[in-house]
Amino acid sequence: MKALHRLPLLLLALFPSLTMAEDGKRFELTARASEIDPRAKPHPEIDFVFESKGKPADVQHASVDTRVKAKGKLVIWLMGHSAGLFERVNRFGLHAIRVHYANGWFGKFGNQSPGADGQQNGHIRLEAATGEDFSPLVEIPKPDGMMERSFQFVKWLSKNNPEGKWEQFIAADGKGIDWSKVIISGSSHGSTTAARFAKHQAVDRVVMFCGPRDQYETWQSLPSATPANRFFGFSHVLDGGWSGDHYCRSWELLGLHAFGPIVNVDQVKPPYQNTRRLITDADVKGDDKRAHSCVVPGGASPKAADGSYLHEAVWEYLFTQPVDQTGPAVPQDADCDKNLAPAPPKPKKK
Repeated sequence: MKALHRLPLLLLALFPSLTMAEDGKRFELTARASEIDPRAKPHPEIDFVFESKGKPADVQHASVDTRVKAKGKLVIWLMGHSAGLFERVNRFGLHAIRVHYANGWFGKFGNQSPGADGQQNGHIRLEAATGEDFSPLVEIPKPDGMMERSFQFVKWLSKNNPEGKWEQFIAADGKGIDWSKVIISGSSHGSTTAARFAKHQAVDRVVMFCGPRDQYETWQSLPSATPANRFFGFSHVLDGGWSGDHYCRSWELLGLHAFGPIVNVDQVKPPYQNTRRLITDADVKGDDKRAHSCVVPGGASPKAADGSYLHEAVWEYLFTQPVDQTGPAVPQDADCDKNLAPAPPKPKKK
């Protein structure tokens, strides 16, 4: 009997890789921002609330797979929860959280003129992300910004999910997130805020799905705290962001043409010439809305004949490709209009 009890230890000694399959599990956790931090407040003036239609609206998500060797990096996702994306980044050895922060302003200000300095949206995005006073149009205090919401959530996770070892993402002084370990990511509106934040705050990497936009603004060309080779973008060519030159413009203003050409992932195999600008023309039935959302794992994502997603390798590349491996610099695209201007206001009816 004693020999049988020693058998598992003997197997682990002979085959250490067994621990990858047998030890740990995948953890999925949720918590309301308003319960984690009593300082958190709703901002109904920008449609940012804690409850909507009788249901909690401030639920935050986190996940980690402790069966996978951890890379010591945290994905902070700036859009609605994406279960499919979280499953994959966990598979890559990454922790992931999605926080509820004051991002409801876009419906009110997003289609306005870019302002005198060409950065109206950029200022609001930065205030929503940091909780610092960057814009006169909104008042978003620190507890309601993305940075503090992320810090409070990670602290909560370190206590409630010790198996995940979330404390590794807290800065050495204990006063915030260690941003050098963060992959900031989002889609559409969220990818644009991720890019704006990374210009201001150095992070490990930026992953931008169907974005960024703010097509009439100039903040994309500002000096960047995060080196340009750490920005990765992926979008579909039928997305309206392409027909209006929004994506090509932002990518070039960010300086991504210095790291390779635009590469169609359906025609080129990984590592996609080590570029930072990835596109797809996969079949989306000509639907521009589906094209917009198809680049993130989900119901709109193109699939192969066997039912598997076409872009599994793309998602892994975006989050794990070594940032020091880059493609050759290429000229800017002469056909990409980088001097976009908003349409003049329609005359009022008399």
